[in-house]
Amino acid sequence: MSFDSFRPETSALHTDLYQLTMLQAYWREDMKAPAVFDLFVRRLKDRNYLLACGLEQALEFLETLSFSEKALDYLATHDAFDPAFLDWLATVEFTGDVYAVPEGTPVFPNEPLLEVVAPIGEAQLVETFLLNQLTFQTTIASKASRIVAAARADGTDRLVADFGMRRTHGTDAAMKAARAGYIAGVDATSNVAAGQAYDLPITGTMAHSYIEAHDSEKEAFRAFSDLYPETIVLVDTYDTLDGVRKVIDLMDEPGDDVRVRGIRLDSGNLGALAEASRSLLDEAGLTDVLIFASGGLDEHKIADLLDRGAPIDGFGVGTKMGTSADQPALDTAYKLSGYAGTPRMKLATDKSNLPGRKQVFRQYEEGTAVRDVIATEDGQASGAPLLEQVMADGTRTEAGAPRPLEAIREYASVRGGELPPRLHSPTASARDYDVVLSDALKTRLDDTRETLTEAMAGEAT
Repeated sequence: MSFDSFRPETSALHTDLYQLTMLQAYWREDMKAPAVFDLFVRRLKDRNYLLACGLEQALEFLETLSFSEKALDYLATHDAFDPAFLDWLATVEFTGDVYAVPEGTPVFPNEPLLEVVAPIGEAQLVETFLLNQLTFQTTIASKASRIVAAARADGTDRLVADFGMRRTHGTDAAMKAARAGYIAGVDATSNVAAGQAYDLPITGTMAHSYIEAHDSEKEAFRAFSDLYPETIVLVDTYDTLDGVRKVIDLMDEPGDDVRVRGIRLDSGNLGALAEASRSLLDEAGLTDVLIFASGGLDEHKIADLLDRGAPIDGFGVGTKMGTSADQPALDTAYKLSGYAGTPRMKLATDKSNLPGRKQVFRQYEEGTAVRDVIATEDGQASGAPLLEQVMADGTRTEAGAPRPLEAIREYASVRGGELPPRLHSPTASARDYDVVLSDALKTRLDDTRETLTEAMAGEAT
């Protein structure tokens, strides 16, 4: 099991109670025909696209799913479960097929991020964990992608660092946020555990407390830069521009070999302070000293700073990326779309879904994605199919094998670069990109809706 996995003795219990009560009902009724479940996002709200993420953890969970003796002993303390059911539960493992878009693929509403085809009890049981992992990591990867795009909108390769661990919602969230952010293009993280687990570049400088603990700001700078040559110095503890002047004085002192790589601005009017700091540094001949900014940043603030010409070379982004503060959850769903060879769907207004298995084709014009077609699983359409079979009979396929994070990051960069440039703007709308249904899927949708409506009407009489 990898560094950030749940404990094997309790991992199967990372589910909602109703998944287990439904599983017992399926067992009691001997319902075990193959079912199809889709995991998708209904609507994007304030996102112009999503970046699929979290598949690796989902597949690891499915491949190792089992109920330990400890888990079964716990369930036995609840009157809801028949001892014979718990005996059967001890034999349960995931035996189904899984189809998914690769991590790092841009996706749009109603497109399956993942499809599960398995005996209905198995497919139902895994809903909660799959939604938990894919929803969170896709949320963070999508937010991080917007921040990276804003930082590099003019073609300049500015550094973006993840500073979000202190305010993410628990340590597991901080781990997965660092992973998802790196896939989306974030360069480094302050999270040391994530650096170890995923082999990510780690970064960090100092806190204001280090400066405050010294009697002299200048001596704090001297001591830190002596221990860490080419460090980045935090200059806004007291007076920002006075702090910049102290850095310049240190680097100008004869006989000292004080070098800093850059300064960090963490408060105040970041744009004006960056301009003033750049002027001071350039006048002192320190044109190679970089300026980094942090403090409440998101894609909109970064875009505004750069639009105003702020001479900032990199950004540390924390809370608003690590929690996706403006949209902390996605409208994801995991819905039954087929059972025993028959298409199924939900008819409820605003919460219906597309019946049957599906494939998504991405269509291009001169190398730029222009349209996605959601088709039936055996349908034909021009363009590149997005869904791959990543598990067969409960075992990972070659397409589902673990991939190096660098490879996933590069894939995300390539696929994101195929989107129309307008979709990378923080103010773009998902309506700027067409997602349509194939004729065959439209027919299946209409036929399934009609069949279900007639059946419900028949029951009513």
